[in-house]
Amino acid sequence: MRIAVTGSIATDHLMTFPGRFTDQLLPDRLDSISLSFLADGLEVRRGGVAANIAFGLGVLGLTPTLVGAAGLDFGDYQLWLKQHGVVTDHVRISDTRHTARFVCTTDQDQNQIATFYPGAMSEAAGIDLAAVAEETGGFDLVLVAPDDPEAMLNHTAACRRTGTSFAADPSQQLPRLDTEQARQLLDGARYLFTNAYEAALLRKLTGWSREETLGRVGLWITTLGADGARIESADGEPVTVPAVPVERVSDPTGVGDAFRAGFLAGRAWELPVVRSAQLGCVLAAVVLGRTGTQEYGMRREELLGTIGDTYGQDAAVELALAWAGRP
Repeated sequence: MRIAVTGSIATDHLMTFPGRFTDQLLPDRLDSISLSFLADGLEVRRGGVAANIAFGLGVLGLTPTLVGAAGLDFGDYQLWLKQHGVVTDHVRISDTRHTARFVCTTDQDQNQIATFYPGAMSEAAGIDLAAVAEETGGFDLVLVAPDDPEAMLNHTAACRRTGTSFAADPSQQLPRLDTEQARQLLDGARYLFTNAYEAALLRKLTGWSREETLGRVGLWITTLGADGARIESADGEPVTVPAVPVERVSDPTGVGDAFRAGFLAGRAWELPVVRSAQLGCVLAAVVLGRTGTQEYGMRREELLGTIGDTYGQDAAVELALAWAGRP
C-alpha cells in the first residue's frame, strides 16, 4: 500500500512538572489564569504529528511519503527520516521560517499543557497534493493529519477530486475549525481518528450525532488511553481493543501517533481491523515508555512476543505471517 502522510513536522521541547496541574487551578479564578510551572527536565526531540506517524510506518518497514512544510533547519531531521524509510522528497522547505515548535509540559498524572508555533507549517497550504501523487505514481491512502487548516482542507479536497481514499485525523486542530470545515475534513473518510476528548469535541463542532458521523465515515477509531482503542462502524457493534500494559510510563507525547502508524501498517499488510488496532496498541506502548516521539526501534521478536502475551498466540502468528518477507 502506498501511503502519504500529510501534516505537521516539528521540533518538540518536552518538560516535566513533578506536581499536578489541577492542584494549581482555582475554580473561582479560571477566568484570569496566570500560572508558571517550574519544570524538572527538558528534552528537545524530533516531532510533529505527520513526521511521527511516517517514522513509525518506516520503522515497521513501509516507505511512506511525508507531505508537509519545514524550515531551513530541517536538514538533519530530513536525513534522520530518510534513514528510517520515510520519503521526504515532497516536503516543502520555507525560505524564511523555522520548522514548527511544540512546547509541552507534562505533570505527574500525564496531563499536558502545550503550545504549538506553526512556523514553516503556515506554508503547507501551498503544497499541491494532486501533483505530488502524480509525480509518485499515486497513493492508495492519504492520512490528513493536523496541519495548517487550509492545507488540511486542500488535501482532503484533492483526495475527493482524484478519488483517493483518505483518513481524517483533525485532532489538535479541531479548536481552529468551524462547523463547515470540520464536516468537510471527515465526510467520506475511510478512517476517522480521534481520542476520547476529541470525539466529544468533534460531535459538538459538527453538530452530528455519533450515528450521523458513522454514516459519513468508514471506520471511527477512538484511542482511549489506558483503556485501549474503540473501533466503530455504521454496520457493526463497537469493538474495544485493550491497551498493552506498560511497566514504566515515561511521556505520553506521540503515543497516539504511534497507534496510527501501527494501525495503518496493519491495514497495509491486509490484517483485519482488530489485529491492526492491536499492532497500534503495541507501538503506542513502546512510545509511552520513551521520552520523545521517535526514540525507538522495532525488533520483530520483541513485538511479536508482546502481541502474543497481550492478545494471544493466534494474534502473534497472524502478524508474523503478514510481516514475513518484509524489511
